[in-house]
Amino acid sequence: MAQVAVAPTREDFAKLLDESFGAGSLQEGSVVHGKVVGIEKDLAVIDVGAKTEGRVPLREFFGPGRQASLKIGDTVEVYLERVENALGEAVLSRDKARREESWGKLEKAFEGGEKVQGVIFNQVKGGFTVDLDGAVAFLPRSQVDIRPIRDVSPLMNVPQQFQILKMDRRRGNIVVSRRTVLEETRAEQRQELVQNLEEGQVIDGVVKNITDYGAFVDLGGIDGLLHVTDIAWRRVNHPSEVLNIGQQVRVKIIKINHETHRISLGMKQLQADPWQGIEAKYPVGARLRGRVTNITDYGAFVELEPGIEGLIHVSEMSWTKKNVHPGKIVSTSQEVEVQVLEVDPVKRRISLGLKQTMRNPWEVFVEKHPVGSIVEGEVKNKTEFGLFLGLEGDVDGMVHLSDLDWKRPGEQAIEDFKKGDQVRAVLLDVDVEKERISLGIKQVEGDPFAEAGDVKKGAIVTCEVTDVKESGLDVTIVGTDLTAFIKRAELARDRSEQRPERFSVGQKVDARVTQFDRKARKVTVSIKALEVAEEKEAIAQYGTADSGASLGDILGAALKRAEKKDGDDGDNDKEE
Repeated sequence: MAQVAVAPTREDFAKLLDESFGAGSLQEGSVVHGKVVGIEKDLAVIDVGAKTEGRVPLREFFGPGRQASLKIGDTVEVYLERVENALGEAVLSRDKARREESWGKLEKAFEGGEKVQGVIFNQVKGGFTVDLDGAVAFLPRSQVDIRPIRDVSPLMNVPQQFQILKMDRRRGNIVVSRRTVLEETRAEQRQELVQNLEEGQVIDGVVKNITDYGAFVDLGGIDGLLHVTDIAWRRVNHPSEVLNIGQQVRVKIIKINHETHRISLGMKQLQADPWQGIEAKYPVGARLRGRVTNITDYGAFVELEPGIEGLIHVSEMSWTKKNVHPGKIVSTSQEVEVQVLEVDPVKRRISLGLKQTMRNPWEVFVEKHPVGSIVEGEVKNKTEFGLFLGLEGDVDGMVHLSDLDWKRPGEQAIEDFKKGDQVRAVLLDVDVEKERISLGIKQVEGDPFAEAGDVKKGAIVTCEVTDVKESGLDVTIVGTDLTAFIKRAELARDRSEQRPERFSVGQKVDARVTQFDRKARKVTVSIKALEVAEEKEAIAQYGTADSGASLGDILGAALKRAEKKDGDDGDNDKEE
């Protein structure tokens, strides 16, 4: 009996498909085991039990830190992306399989704070990429080492430990640090080494790094700082003047901070302290020579011997240059003679003087120019209280306003002078201690009151009119340099004659001196006083009772004598 073929149902097709694929346990998007069944050029043929094999590039099996060994028959883990593609092949990936496996391990390590193994294999912007057995992480440049390093090539493609700082599986981001691992390891080593060190201990080390402020010395796994001030007793401007990287040095442990593991070192402490007995070696007042080592705004440092420096304060550098930078007086490396002014062994300070090795220019000046002598100088400055003159020996003298002119106020007389003028003056006074010299310009011409001759109170003098004013006359006493002012009321005895316009410039008149005060430097003359005096004299001569002369006769006689005198003066003028 013939059998009738029964058409397969939908369920039968699914069953047959599963059987033909042999993939009842295969799931897309999972990691499965496969067997290498062939190697074609740069591809590995992998059988994962599906209908057909899949091909995986060989480069996915090899990479930084992994051996390039793969042969037929090896069992490998791969990631099944698709059971079958358009070519009927399984789509597999070794990288994704390793990545999936690695992410799981890394998450556990991150949660537990454990270190992970990785390999730096590429440089990118801002840092490097690290292969963490399939997962790619980012290593920032600042996290590569404890100190910045220029050449990272020795660290490339070398398996080493890292600490995971941050993970984000959704974004596929991992940030790692090598520096954290080194710091932790170093801290453990430092703690162990520090416990074996003691303050005061002398130890050998190697200069590891040099900075502006000192040098770091490797003491066998732990660094100590040798500060620039502890390298030598003498001044060291930069550690490179004395030390070189790689140089072996013997140092003394000055201080250990067990909390921060910081170690302070010293080299000069292994040498004798040059400051011991310093007061006996450099007594106050001693003069000696030294070399200028450093110049600052406030002075200059002078090395007297290795390890011993003194300071010349700017105020002790020059007798005359007061507001000048020390660099304009001395220069670095210059040898100078100095005098010891003060020694403080506790503060390790020596005060020196440069100007004390030279004679005080004010003493020299007064020796060459005694008070009362005439000197010549250049106008250096004009101030509200006088002139400053530059004199011989680089010293200055001052002419007060009151010593500029005998006749005019100083405020007016000072306008006659300008900077650079060469003027002569009389030396009035020198105060060596206060470094002051007082000069007088008007004294060069002589004091008109001292040369007044017969001029005194009550004397009759001839005056020459120099100016006619509404209030009176400016006159000069003939034969002297004295000047006076005759007030309007003193121009005549009669009020009707007290008119300044009666007089003219150049006219000579007789007057009587009514005041002559040398101390106050004041002289006053009066025509009226002379007329009154002459009238009294006439009355005394002609007014006796026996003469029988009347008042008119007396006045007439006086008038005739006055006219006769005017006539004689006129004749004298004509003769002249």
